[in-house]
Amino acid sequence: MTKPPAAPVELDVRVPVWERVFTVAPLVLVGTREPDGTFDLAPKHLALPLSWQNHFGFVCTPRHSTYANALRERAFTVSYPRPAQLVHTSLAASPRCADGTKPAVATFPTRPAQRVAGVLVEGASLALECELERVVEGFGENGLLVGRIVAAWADPAALIEADREPEDVLAQVPLLAYVHPGRFAEIAAACSFPLPEGMHR
Repeated sequence: MTKPPAAPVELDVRVPVWERVFTVAPLVLVGTREPDGTFDLAPKHLALPLSWQNHFGFVCTPRHSTYANALRERAFTVSYPRPAQLVHTSLAASPRCADGTKPAVATFPTRPAQRVAGVLVEGASLALECELERVVEGFGENGLLVGRIVAAWADPAALIEADREPEDVLAQVPLLAYVHPGRFAEIAAACSFPLPEGMHR
């Protein structure tokens, strides 16, 4: 016999609730150009498509170089790393050295973006080039940086196509997910969502 769920516990909303439960999010690397012309990569999980059209946004604090770089250059890139790239993705969050550099980023194989000033991570399953459209402030100390996708690249094996089963796509190119706080998951299988008949987006 299945045990009924316990009564919900009210959380103290005077502090962020996100440290009290696990939530899942994509894990991406946002690339921006530094003032000296070099490029930085920073992992972000508060990042997602912002419409059914080609808009993408991520949350960042003005204290981070990513925010200042994207605002100054009016552009950023987004690379979706594979599970096998987890360690490199983690190292991209390393603190900067005294001279402001982040040597861990140099270990990531990259290639130049084509439409914006930036780099894309080699081997990423999906990579986006974005022109910054706006910044929405007021999320505590954070802002939402919104970009319009002007170029996109994908591993052919990651593409959803009519002659391929979705299970085969995920098995061949698993997704890397961030499970906040402080964990990750590899998604290599998923079930079809039971959409009600007649539902339209």
